[in-house]
Amino acid sequence: MTVTHPQGFSAAGLTVGLKPSGKPDLALVVNDGPADAVAAVYTSNRCKANPVLWSEQASADGRARAVVLNSGGANCYTGEFGFQTTHLTAERAAALLGVSPVDVLVCSTGLIGVGGQDFRDRIVEGLPGLVEAAGAEDAHGRSAAEAIMTTDTVAKTVALQRGGYRVGGMAKGAGMLAPGLATMLVVLTTDAAVDQEVLDRALRAATSVSFDRLDTDGCMSTNDTVILMSSGASGTSPSEAELTEAITQACLDLTGQLHVDAEGAHHDIAITTRGAATVADAVTVSRAVGRSNLFKAAIFGEDPNWGRVVAQVGVTDAEFEPTAIDVAINGVQVCTGSTPDADPEQVVFSRRVDVVIDLHAGEESATVWTSDLTHDYVEENSAYST
Repeated sequence: MTVTHPQGFSAAGLTVGLKPSGKPDLALVVNDGPADAVAAVYTSNRCKANPVLWSEQASADGRARAVVLNSGGANCYTGEFGFQTTHLTAERAAALLGVSPVDVLVCSTGLIGVGGQDFRDRIVEGLPGLVEAAGAEDAHGRSAAEAIMTTDTVAKTVALQRGGYRVGGMAKGAGMLAPGLATMLVVLTTDAAVDQEVLDRALRAATSVSFDRLDTDGCMSTNDTVILMSSGASGTSPSEAELTEAITQACLDLTGQLHVDAEGAHHDIAITTRGAATVADAVTVSRAVGRSNLFKAAIFGEDPNWGRVVAQVGVTDAEFEPTAIDVAINGVQVCTGSTPDADPEQVVFSRRVDVVIDLHAGEESATVWTSDLTHDYVEENSAYST
């Protein structure tokens, strides 16, 4: 089950010829109400794609009725023509749905620089069939999730039941996973009856501990978007804490799916820093280790080289004593007090790798998820545009 799991939502996915593979590439999620609240977070990359520029403006009033998403082209750095393409997409979809263009958000994913006349024509000409195909069945939500895939190997969806309301979602992403506020393309839905301000706070709290901490390759996309729509169709009004918990669980679920599908990864790595003076320090340390190519290469080679970890801790501005760092890899305490402890040969590797760093500087902790640096990753991205 996916975005159509909550009441009041319909979805569709179609093939309109944006991908050379002929796979589905145009998706739609519609909020049929009665409410139309929306919250959204976008890439903090200063180089933003045209759909992000449009959707930032359109979602500023906290209202939206639909999201149109395409794969097969990012529509980024395609000039004024590209922004007009996004505007036209929203305008035509709105006319077909009987809503205002500013109530239609747009998302695109694919190669930067793709978004010419043929790209526009295929999307605009495909919109009538897309709207006609929309439905509330699980199959419709699944087709939408499949249509936003690029290098993903599987569609990523989530569905939760909480008391009298539901949460659903879909996501795409396998590369360029180093976000600020969002990761790749994510659409979340709920039929909870909540104010837009509550929806916004719940989403930001959820993304801060999920998508914000997924950092597989240190590269941030120009198109990253996370959208949360509420239909209010259940009539149930959970507390802000309850809603935040549910949205956070949905985001963590999707984050996990994105993590294990990272391009070319052989190991899924969780780096937890504890004993930090602040949560920000814990995130900074975990992220610094996760972005080290030396560390990532060591994990690919299943080399428990804890020196790579300690060295990266030292490049941060976190509060710690350089002689008081502990490191454990897959449960083996390989370093205590910044000196050797257990024999690294005791470390047993599997697909999942857990690295725990203790700074002994406070009570806070945070986990960042990353991947190893593999031949497959290099090969896939060296040929991405060809």
